Amino acid sequence: MALLERVGTLLRANLNDLVDKAEDPEKMMKQLVLDMENQLMQVKTQVAIAIADEHLLEKKRKDHESAEAEWNRKAELAVRKGDDQLARAALERVLSSRQMAASFMQQIEDQRVEVDTLKTALRRLEQKLQETRNRCDLLITEHRRVRTVGRAQAAHEAISKADRSLNIDRLKARIDTAGARNAASRELAEGESLENRFAALEREEHIDSLLKDLKDQHSKTA
Repeated sequence: MALLERVGTLLRANLNDLVDKAEDPEKMMKQLVLDMENQLMQVKTQVAIAIADEHLLEKKRKDHESAEAEWNRKAELAVRKGDDQLARAALERVLSSRQMAASFMQQIEDQRVEVDTLKTALRRLEQKLQETRNRCDLLITEHRRVRTVGRAQAAHEAISKADRSLNIDRLKARIDTAGARNAASRELAEGESLENRFAALEREEHIDSLLKDLKDQHSKTA
């Protein structure tokens, strides 16, 4: 889905790289948050639609199962009345309804996979959005501070160009900025790593549950 591809692009975005390349970092960061909020609303809408479609498919499956049961009852009635031709016609409807119910069951399973995929994307985007908001607040504050420091340095240089200590101050500001960005990158990387670890644990737990269900079914039929 194009929507999930756009979400994946936002999730992979490196905020520090974007800030470094932007002519107006504050404007860029605000736009990034706005884009993520828009994508979040779209994903929420898609999740709601997917869940509604799943419910509709489930209703159709139950309708065909009910039809199968009803035609089977009619076939039994025809047999009791000695009308084999009518019974055969009813059994044809039984098979048709059974096949349709099975087809809808497969569609339901596919739909559940899509719903789970969208829900996972929604959770990741919500977390990424919150992290990005927090990071942007910090970087905007830092950017404004750096601009303020820059203006103060420029005024000081105009007063006394001979004061070479300003070179040290500017170097320190650059080092501090680089250090802050590196620390932020590590935090974001660790957050992604933690998210991946939990996602792996949830998947393992899901697989264990499915395996247990299969074993339970096998033991009941054995």
